[in-house]
Amino acid sequence: MGDFNTEAFTLLAVAIAIIGLRTTARWIMVGPKNFQADDYLMLVACVVYGLETGAAYMVGAWFMGLANNSMTDEQRATLSANSEEYRLRVGGSKIQVAGWSLYTLLLWLLKTCMAIFYSRLTAGLINMRVRIHIAYGLIAGTYIATICSILFGCHPLDKNWQINPNPGNYCQPAVSKIDIYVTVVLNVLTDLYLISIPAPMLFKARLRWREKLELLILFSGGLFVMMAGILRCVLILTAGANGAQQAGSWACRETFVAVVIGNVPMIYPLFRRAARRAGLYITSRNGSQSYPAYPLSDGDTGGGSYTKRKKFRHPLSIPGDTQWNTISDEQMILPTSRQQPPTCTAGEGDWETHSQSSQGGGIKVVHETIVHSREKSPRL
Repeated sequence: MGDFNTEAFTLLAVAIAIIGLRTTARWIMVGPKNFQADDYLMLVACVVYGLETGAAYMVGAWFMGLANNSMTDEQRATLSANSEEYRLRVGGSKIQVAGWSLYTLLLWLLKTCMAIFYSRLTAGLINMRVRIHIAYGLIAGTYIATICSILFGCHPLDKNWQINPNPGNYCQPAVSKIDIYVTVVLNVLTDLYLISIPAPMLFKARLRWREKLELLILFSGGLFVMMAGILRCVLILTAGANGAQQAGSWACRETFVAVVIGNVPMIYPLFRRAARRAGLYITSRNGSQSYPAYPLSDGDTGGGSYTKRKKFRHPLSIPGDTQWNTISDEQMILPTSRQQPPTCTAGEGDWETHSQSSQGGGIKVVHETIVHSREKSPRL
């Protein structure tokens, strides 16, 4: 038990440090005035994670890992309501209900933070807007379903800590199959959907394989959370009398992985910038290679005879982050489609403005004016 306490509070300390680093990174990159909803939700998640760790500690330290599960009918009938074991089992079962609720709240808070991040990452892409809205709806719906299975899967609620008669598996919160199956299935489904949001952009992005691999690892971290959740489910179901202790232990481990994965995308730009300034990470390409092209909007050309490069920001940074004026400083992860040239006609002349990407990799704006003159024939 002492080993788990050390592990649990070590994981808590590391998680707090990571969230603190994420907050610091956001402070440096965008400033506190530009904090978004996920920045504040992550601080709430930090508090919830602390409460969850405290609940897991109480299961072992205060209630000896006991709950109302793993008892025969004879043991239930002979256990005195005034005994110490009875008190421990009732208290342990109550903590299990609280632990499940905190565990679910934390995981779904982290999912919400990730969805908000993806909404900024895909800002301006109309086809992705619907997918983001679906993500919000999916997260809200699955959270309600999960928390209802925990609180109302056993009715009335006080049966969750009933000792005698046997309340049944659904009313044994440490090993309740309805809690385990509903949570793990909905957890995996939402994680799979969230992973699917940036995946198309990564595969279509015009980046070198090394950079693609970095981003693929960065955004596929949800797979590790899914594996941790499934492993937790299996271990609880096979733990027997230690089910209560295993539930608390693996909840802390799984949520720690989720906290790390949920914060890495925010810390990544800061480390990448620091590495670039230190000369350890080179993002610009040499002259023999071409840079990805970025079509200009109508407002960028302004109808003039000169080109104007549009300021842009790396999609992994957040709106309000440092902007660069040259394409070579950073590469866009989002693929850009070729824009069709707008055409307008006035009288007998055609005015065509064609903005396209040159094969050399820069931005080429061509203005072509064609004037047709018609000579009048002499009157007879």
